[in-house]
Amino acid sequence: MIKLAERNMKKLLVIIALSLNLYSIAYSQSKEQKAIAAVLENQRSAWNQGDLLGYMQGYWHSDSLVFIGKRGPQYGWQKTYDNYVKSYPDKLAMGELHFTILKIEVIDKKNAFVLGKWLLKREKDEPQGYFTLRLRKINKEWKVVYDHSS
Repeated sequence: MIKLAERNMKKLLVIIALSLNLYSIAYSQSKEQKAIAAVLENQRSAWNQGDLLGYMQGYWHSDSLVFIGKRGPQYGWQKTYDNYVKSYPDKLAMGELHFTILKIEVIDKKNAFVLGKWLLKREKDEPQGYFTLRLRKINKEWKVVYDHSS
């Protein structure tokens, strides 16, 4: 009777271990998804340190970068940077940035899509919204080439 219980317990443990392994495989991120998440995390970290140039490292440094916000489409890395400096002149205005990544979809070896939510915690308010990003792998690095934030 005890040996039967031990065998059943072993079978149960094997089933649990296999289930956990399958769960982790099914829900783990790919290498590319992790690399993209790291780009966004680096941006968040730079923002929270008041480092707009560091934040901009996640963007494609090109006149073809597209940023779409409340003023409509804006083109170019420099224009995007200048708009950030104008809108967020100091650490107090920048607040603390939080992201919730809802989806990272790697389309192919060089293109990906990200859907997420942003939240700025500031002294007097907490603006928030959603963003969609298109990233492209340029010189072996993922860069945001289109940013639509609302």
